[in-house]
Amino acid sequence: MLQLSLSWLGLGTLAASPWLLLLLLGASWLLARFLAWIYTIYDNSHRLRCFPQPPKRNWFWGHMGMAKWKRLASEGSTRLDMFEHISLMTLDSLQKCVFSFDSNCQERPSEYIAAILELSALVTKRAQQIFLHLDFLYYLTPDGWRFRRACRLVHEFTDAVIRERRRILTRQGSHAFLKAKAKARTLDFIDVLLLAKDENGKGLSDEDIRAEADTFMFEGHDTTASGLSWVLYNLARHPEYQERCRQEVRQLLGDREPPEIEWDDLARLPFLTMCIKESLRLHPPVTVISRCCTQDVLLPDGRVIPKGNICVISIFGVHHNPSVWPNPEVYNPFRFDPETPQKRSPLAFIPFSVGPRNCIGQTFAMAEMKVVLALTLLRFRVLCDEAPPRRKPELILRAEGGLWLRVEPLRADPPRPCTQPLADS
Repeated sequence: MLQLSLSWLGLGTLAASPWLLLLLLGASWLLARFLAWIYTIYDNSHRLRCFPQPPKRNWFWGHMGMAKWKRLASEGSTRLDMFEHISLMTLDSLQKCVFSFDSNCQERPSEYIAAILELSALVTKRAQQIFLHLDFLYYLTPDGWRFRRACRLVHEFTDAVIRERRRILTRQGSHAFLKAKAKARTLDFIDVLLLAKDENGKGLSDEDIRAEADTFMFEGHDTTASGLSWVLYNLARHPEYQERCRQEVRQLLGDREPPEIEWDDLARLPFLTMCIKESLRLHPPVTVISRCCTQDVLLPDGRVIPKGNICVISIFGVHHNPSVWPNPEVYNPFRFDPETPQKRSPLAFIPFSVGPRNCIGQTFAMAEMKVVLALTLLRFRVLCDEAPPRRKPELILRAEGGLWLRVEPLRADPPRPCTQPLADS
């Protein structure tokens, strides 16, 4: 079991596996109580639905990299690494949702975004070097110095935002602050945490808020980027499903001008949702999770897992179990057709884990994937590259050497079939 210090997030000297941290995907266990409190007060609004306000075309056009893709395509650069481009997009949109800050990191360098990406790379590298799991050894290495420098930059940015926002909250008062945010539809993640209080009326400290925001940024971008990259790959392999998703989006938007996605639209894209879920089954962003047994667990064969043991559960294995999923390597969105529900265990599909410690960011992730996929397919056709990808499980499921696809602005010509398999299974 890999053990890493997560103290840079403000969680104290905590030993945890990388995949345990990934399951937080944006918030610690404590945050769930605060979000429940906020939602009770604000349940008739849309402020806590993944983005600060209903998405508008001009905002998503920039934050989802579509303008950049269109420019690259016009220059003849249609072969793109999905992980590289979509990771920048998810970081860009997360910074907007968490801090109400436009980084435009897809078009120009950002020290903060570069630090987040460097931290992700360093954590992955450190996980593979067992002797560097001890902090005092790791911080003596060049990577340890880079790690601490990146942490300092990320913390300074977050601290500055929190201080300024708390100053405004103190000056205006919580009621006026919330009213102004509701009117402008700009309530973001930092605001939610600043306003949150537990049942005793105690709020989060600045250090607590920084830990939550940093976790959201650090863990929220890679997992969603992985999910989006693999679903685009699967739709590139199956142009008939890609075209059906595209027609579903067109039919939903109709003659709407400009063609904007509203919150209520997200529930009206059943086939696109089926395609996302089947991709999450076939290529789960987080391939393994861990759980500590709080009591003895009796297995069907009579053996017992003692209390206190940490168990590793393979999400990838569960999702590829042929006794549950016939032809598990086949991409078949109709497995998730709501019109013909399958008789299988609710634990057979767990891309966001399950139970009281499941991913608290799953609603955010699903909403973001739906919007990105819908607006991407509305403007581009995604095609397979010549070289098939090879799965590369790290902290998240990546592709060895990148996940390369070809992107073309939509024209009148029909989609071309692609039968490219994975290089390995």
